Amino acid sequence: MEVNFLDNLIYNNIMKKIIIIIFTLISFKAFAVDKSTTFNNDILKKALLDGKTVVINSWNETCMTCKKQIKILDQAEKEFGDIIFLSFEQTKDKKIAKQLGIEYWTTIVVYKNNKEVSRTIGQTNKSKIYSQIKSL
Repeated sequence: MEVNFLDNLIYNNIMKKIIIIIFTLISFKAFAVDKSTTFNNDILKKALLDGKTVVINSWNETCMTCKKQIKILDQAEKEFGDIIFLSFEQTKDKKIAKQLGIEYWTTIVVYKNNKEVSRTIGQTNKSKIYSQIKSL
């Protein structure tokens, strides 16, 4: 009898740990950023030559701050039809990061009239991001 009780106790503890691990993995993936790289050098060069405003966002799939930024930038993209929004995944697209001098996830860079006018890291305040996009 005692062996069965101990076996059941051990089994239950193992099952609890497995369920916690599975739940954690599922939850972690649920918070992941679901966005693909939209950065393209040809689009960037043409937009800059045409004097357009370009917003570039560097993100990471598992970054919660990035997820907040992407949500704000997706909304901004709908509201600012004349602005080009480009993004890339920092750890997968290291060449792009190096080319743009972007060292951190959560970096938002704004270009206007063929030059960089603003760069922030970790900003998640909608009004501040919108002000950055509108900056002259």
